[in-house]
Amino acid sequence: MTAVLSADTCTAPIAKVSGADLQVPLVQGGECSYANFDYAASAPALAQVTDRIAELLPTYASVHRGAGYASRISTLTYENARESVARFVNCADDQVVVFTRNTTDSLNLLAQSVPGSTVVLDVEHHANLLPWNDARIVTAADTVEETIERLIAELCTKPAALLAITGASNVTGEILPIARLADIAHRCGARILVDAAQLAPHRRIDLQDCGVDYLAFSGHKLYAPFGAGVLVGRRDWLDEAKPYLAGGGAVREVTLESTEWACAPARHEAGSPNVLGAAAIAAACDALTALDFDAISEHEKALTAQLTDGLAAVAGVNLLRLWADAPDAVGIVTFTVDGYEAGEVAAFLSAEHGIGVRDGRFCAHPLLSRLGLSGGAVRASLGLGSSSDDVTRLINAVSILVSNQRDWNYEKTAGAWNPVPETRTFLGGTAGDAGAAECV
Repeated sequence: MTAVLSADTCTAPIAKVSGADLQVPLVQGGECSYANFDYAASAPALAQVTDRIAELLPTYASVHRGAGYASRISTLTYENARESVARFVNCADDQVVVFTRNTTDSLNLLAQSVPGSTVVLDVEHHANLLPWNDARIVTAADTVEETIERLIAELCTKPAALLAITGASNVTGEILPIARLADIAHRCGARILVDAAQLAPHRRIDLQDCGVDYLAFSGHKLYAPFGAGVLVGRRDWLDEAKPYLAGGGAVREVTLESTEWACAPARHEAGSPNVLGAAAIAAACDALTALDFDAISEHEKALTAQLTDGLAAVAGVNLLRLWADAPDAVGIVTFTVDGYEAGEVAAFLSAEHGIGVRDGRFCAHPLLSRLGLSGGAVRASLGLGSSSDDVTRLINAVSILVSNQRDWNYEKTAGAWNPVPETRTFLGGTAGDAGAAECV
């Protein structure tokens, strides 16, 4: 199933994902296959994941709440999913897996558990910038090395409980040296949290090897459906913290006068658990492990190089980077086109070429402002279902836009760019409902 990659061969999808055969309408008439370049926002579910969900639906029942056959299967499924996630990231003995709604939920859970201040970079996604109660924000430099020096200086200025860092940038895909940062944090008396929302789908993570204390990621970026995420981390802070939600399942004993709370992970999983969400994440973890992250990385790097080189050769296209010396990057290529707003570029690619990209500020407003792009940029992100044919389509489409050969007119209404007239129909809503939301 893995493509053999070289400069002279076509890079094919490395796995089957939902929507691979999707046909989408074009404003000029007809339809074409959908080219998905929005994996960084939400990756389509793997076939193994959808198969697993279909398998479980007939026995879908309450978890930890019944002795019936279906309930017991659901309970086993839920707890086995926890073990699959633990294997996927190679948890240490003192770390537990807590199921949440998504990465943002995981980070907010940890934020109310941290017994002290948190050091964080200004380039973070809002999910790793806004939750911390006592945040000490460090301005990233133009190089990784100088950025690390600034983090060291801040950690040495006064004690911190936690260093919260991105695993891979939500905007550019660039990866920081996580094991090195974990060692620095520990030598400075702090723990480290890695927001792995963008990293976990692309690179192998070994918590025992890299020394990371806490890790968060989302199912919907890991080729599973929306609605479930993971916080993996050391038990002591989670056991000592106030329960994230108060309710059934998070307790050992309740009287009208007092409550005895359970230990983590149950302490932070009140209410009926999302058994299908947990099982979907587990199935995605198992599928990615079976694919082999070396093959995933090779596939992705070939496509990223093709996309980066192709866009760089188009006049007026500007590629974004954070650090000149970043050691690695996942398959995210973010760019602007001279003379065009990001939303207009995205609308053109969708309407006339059936290509889906993300435009906006990617929930990283301070970073985009630093880059002088308060109006946003265009992000093309790659995944297991991407191919060199898709990349060629995107490069050619951007070239057509730059050469002013587009077929349609576009207008900005209520903050969103749309083709005029809009000839396509959308399932579940009108064309106007399909525009971009504010604060993206």
